[in-house]
Amino acid sequence: MCYCMCMLDHRVQILLDDERYEKVAREARRRHISVAAVIRDALDRLPTDAEVRRNAIDVILAAEPMPLPDDPAELRRELDGARDRSHA
Repeated sequence: MCYCMCMLDHRVQILLDDERYEKVAREARRRHISVAAVIRDALDRLPTDAEVRRNAIDVILAAEPMPLPDDPAELRRELDGARDRSHA
């Protein structure tokens, strides 16, 4: 995406270690653009919230069916236990 200074509203300062700076500077030289433009382009490629949700839905819909307990209370206990284990 092409940017005009009049389109940019926020100044951001970041600190990079040498390895990260050299990586982004090398890419800027290769593409003949500024380091800031490389960083803006990388940010533009991040998925939107809608894309993240859509991908999560696709993963859920593509999952193999699994057996469920007949008792909803038992399902609740299983889900609570799984959540508790993932937060431990």
